[in-house]
Amino acid sequence: MINEIQKDAEVRMAKCVEAFKNHISKFRTGRASPSLLDGIEVKSYGAIMPLRKLANIVAEDSRTLAITLFDLSMIPSVEKAIIASDLGLNPYLAGTVIHVPLPPLTEERRRHLIKVVRFEAEQGKISVRNIRRDANDKVKALLKNKTIGADRRYQEDIQKITEIWIKKLDSILAEKERELIDF
Repeated sequence: MINEIQKDAEVRMAKCVEAFKNHISKFRTGRASPSLLDGIEVKSYGAIMPLRKLANIVAEDSRTLAITLFDLSMIPSVEKAIIASDLGLNPYLAGTVIHVPLPPLTEERRRHLIKVVRFEAEQGKISVRNIRRDANDKVKALLKNKTIGADRRYQEDIQKITEIWIKKLDSILAEKERELIDF
């Protein structure tokens, strides 16, 4: 029973860390990454579809993304969607390929992105701590029902799991900050 509570808490904490990692991967760091365009949706065939479903996106070099559409009639819609996104990108067409150059980040924009990433990391830590609190509440309920013996070891184990996941969040944050500062 205690093992189930600990495993459940660990799985939920892992999901929080993974969600944080996925979220901050979308922040533009000056380095071209196809995941940068993951959030862009394009109006096509009467529906709204993710750009990834309509095209092949590759990093042409460290500062340029190349988008090769499966249906060339979608080129104007894709260009509009990229321009309308809040990423500050200006695509241009070269033959049948849409190129998206990434402008260099300004110092002000870097500082702002670092603040945002730190805020997101803190939100992730809060989520992990809330999961710890939920797990501890379940342990306390078991103690109250006398299902388990009165031992602080259970809560200490949950605390150790929490510390591991918070350290992982911190290391992901430090890596992203370095990435933002270096480029």
